Amino acid sequence: MASLALVPILLAIPFFIFILIFSLSLFWNPHGLPWNWPILGTIPTVIRHIHRIHDRITEILIQTSSSTFSFKGIWFTNTDFIMTVHPPNIHHIMTLHFHNYPKGPDFRHIFDILGDGIFNSDHDSWRAQRRTAQALIGDRRFLDFMARAATEKVAKGLVGVLDFASQKGSVVDLQDLFLRLAFDSTCMMVTGFDLNSLCVEFPEIGFSKAMDEAQEVIFVRHLMPRFLWELQKKLHIGEAKRMNKATEVIDHTIAKLLAIKRDRIKAAASHQFNHEFDHQQDDAADLITWYMVNKHDDKFLRDTILNFMIAGRDALSICLSWFFFSLSQNPKVVTKIREELKAIIPQHSQSPNQPTIFAIEELDNLVYLHAALCETLRLYPPIAFQHKSPAEADMLPSGHRVKPHTVILISMYALGRIRSVWGEDCEEFKPERWISERGTVKREASYKFFSFNAGPRTCLGKGVAFSQLKIVSAAIIHNYNIEAVKENNVVTPSASVMLHMKNGFKVRVSKRWSHE
Repeated sequence: MASLALVPILLAIPFFIFILIFSLSLFWNPHGLPWNWPILGTIPTVIRHIHRIHDRITEILIQTSSSTFSFKGIWFTNTDFIMTVHPPNIHHIMTLHFHNYPKGPDFRHIFDILGDGIFNSDHDSWRAQRRTAQALIGDRRFLDFMARAATEKVAKGLVGVLDFASQKGSVVDLQDLFLRLAFDSTCMMVTGFDLNSLCVEFPEIGFSKAMDEAQEVIFVRHLMPRFLWELQKKLHIGEAKRMNKATEVIDHTIAKLLAIKRDRIKAAASHQFNHEFDHQQDDAADLITWYMVNKHDDKFLRDTILNFMIAGRDALSICLSWFFFSLSQNPKVVTKIREELKAIIPQHSQSPNQPTIFAIEELDNLVYLHAALCETLRLYPPIAFQHKSPAEADMLPSGHRVKPHTVILISMYALGRIRSVWGEDCEEFKPERWISERGTVKREASYKFFSFNAGPRTCLGKGVAFSQLKIVSAAIIHNYNIEAVKENNVVTPSASVMLHMKNGFKVRVSKRWSHE
């Protein structure tokens, strides 16, 4: 009987040993390569470091000989993936063998909220959408409309909020401010409507909040077994419930905007005007008007609006947030940009009591400002990683064999921190690395500087993005001092597909001179 009593104890010993080793693996040598556990794979490492997942991935890739690592998911869940920042791999996937790496059904499953828009589409559908978007974005009427809308939003929205914060001495979350600025500007360019989220009251805009919710869920879906997602959808619980709620808000808002836009187009035809939204319209220049005039159905219009909104809002706001965070750590860079801006001040005939808002034509040739923005995008790319899968089996230049539908994630965040790619000083914020000996902006290969994608899917809005970034950043740097709040203001990337700041970026604002 005594021996039988020992059986539970003897059975428990291996279990406790396993738990002990498992716990030590998570906390002992936390910066080394992750252990591949039976059943659990490398998922414990991901969970343990989810609060700093982008930095943990960087640490792992730095320690591998080919800047590539195979993560193992839980057994039988089909959640294995390869993470890489090896430039030859990127060039191979994005350019040389582009035809073998379509978005595919797995990508569309995870990013299903984007519908059949340009980011989810492949083959003929993608080519047709890209040709149309390229023609529209390159049209002079649209570019003039974009520059005018961006300048007006800075003059009538951003300046008012910053002046108010300066007068009150209040703390401002710069990330929230830039999200609102980018949301309004992008919504104006895409739909022709200004939803006026950027004002001193900082109202909550359901559409923008729903976009944030959707992106967080998309990040989780990369780690979640497909059967679990389908179960959550069926039971209407968990992350699937969050996504459903976000989708409902997004769809309702877009449907409302489309209805108003359709009425305006009809009214314009009969010389009538609808002023439900208090903003002067230029219905010939915004993107969605063109699509509506050309008789696209509402499903296509919904998907197109959401794809462009996510691309425009997040790229602009994330880059601006990390740009001013980087400037707060590097005051000498601010001084150099201000010196560059001084050279174009005489061109302005504005009253000295008014804030100076620069035109894009004045900013296009400023080398140091452009270099500082490129350096921000190198270290803090708006999209944290790119998701690709081969249609057919392939061999990557790093020597990794990939089967059809193997998930390959390219970490843009880690890429900017690889010494073999960017040098020993890769973690320094150094705009000078983008300036040639002749004083011109250096051009880097897209598979090295990957913030605007590479190959046939290179970002169409790169020029538009830089124009907006320069208009906003020049106005702030020239007219205001931005000081980071020191107390309880730890700035880290969030665990999301988009590289937002986890807790925002709190600052105090002061005018450099009176605007009154």
